[in-house]
Amino acid sequence: MGSDEQDPRARRARGEREAEILDVLLAGREPMTPWDVTGRLSGGPAYTTVVTVLSRMVDKGLLTREKQGRAFAYAPVADLHGLTARRMRKALDADTDRQAVLAHFVSELSDEDEQLLRNLLDGPAAGQ
Repeated sequence: MGSDEQDPRARRARGEREAEILDVLLAGREPMTPWDVTGRLSGGPAYTTVVTVLSRMVDKGLLTREKQGRAFAYAPVADLHGLTARRMRKALDADTDRQAVLAHFVSELSDEDEQLLRNLLDGPAAGQ
């Protein structure tokens, strides 16, 4: 196999399978079992791989898990936008100087995004 050919058995990039599983769960209307998720994933991952990734996502606070018969069923804790906001909050919480982090964040916003943020902070939906 040439150096620029992709080995189909090569390990997926970190987080790629997690993102794919999250997409499957977000598309679902109800919590899904690992079997349900496995059947909807590309590349035919092993059931045990899916269970491991789902468990790690629960540990990260991205998913909830509830008993459904003999298995667990998993669901996202929020929609895609809510999950992005949770990641942003987690990154902010990880630094001891919140003011510096927020100052850098705001300084790197486009003019349009800065105005949107101002509108959100000043508008009637502020605090939600």
